[in-house]
Amino acid sequence: MMRARWPFMVLLACAVLCSGAHAATLNVAVAANMKFAFGALAADFERTRPGERLEVTYGASGKITTQIRNGAPFDMFFSADTLYPQVLADQGLTAGAPHPYAVGHLVLWSRQEALGQLPLQQLPKAGIRKFAIANPGVAPYGLRAREALQHAGAWDALQGKLVLGESIAQTAQFIDTGAADAGIIALSLVLGPELAGKGTWSRIPDDTHAPLAQSYVILKRAGGKPLAAEFARYVASPAAQAILTRYGFDAP
Repeated sequence: MMRARWPFMVLLACAVLCSGAHAATLNVAVAANMKFAFGALAADFERTRPGERLEVTYGASGKITTQIRNGAPFDMFFSADTLYPQVLADQGLTAGAPHPYAVGHLVLWSRQEALGQLPLQQLPKAGIRKFAIANPGVAPYGLRAREALQHAGAWDALQGKLVLGESIAQTAQFIDTGAADAGIIALSLVLGPELAGKGTWSRIPDDTHAPLAQSYVILKRAGGKPLAAEFARYVASPAAQAILTRYGFDAP
């Protein structure tokens, strides 16, 4: 009886080994503003590629950059700007130059209907207790939020009321949970499944801050990794661009 099972066991072992040989994983670090959009991209990419998988880590672009400089084992980095990928390229940590993939947008968002529709210049007189933005030191969307508030003449007046999120995703959580009355977050987040239909939001004019041009890089450790090149081609495809458009991004 035991002998009869040996051929089956050998075939099973071979099948496991062969499937493992063809499996491929790509470790991707992604800016927090891309949380829902990138999730949709990854699902679409994996759907037609059995055995290929994306392991995704989200965070503030500045913090991810620091992690990569300290040896974090990422293959690709999708930033919320172009500056951080360029810094990594200048330091010889990438397999090439940054590639633009999307342009993002800011919104004023609040769970309180009236606050979400206010012009930024009226915020200091709106009775706001706490106002949330992402930390400008590590999050490009926080930096652009500061620029927009400065442009509106509201930055100085809000200093004592600011709550800084470690990322734009945490900033959204502050507003969603009531820890802040209102704040500036990414359009892609209010269009995502967790925030859609909650509160009110209004687009912040693009001419009040520098453009949110977002780029990615293939990191040096993945320079010869076929899956990295394959995913880079996918991101430029019409299918991927249609997903990004659905989440409020413009083409680069």
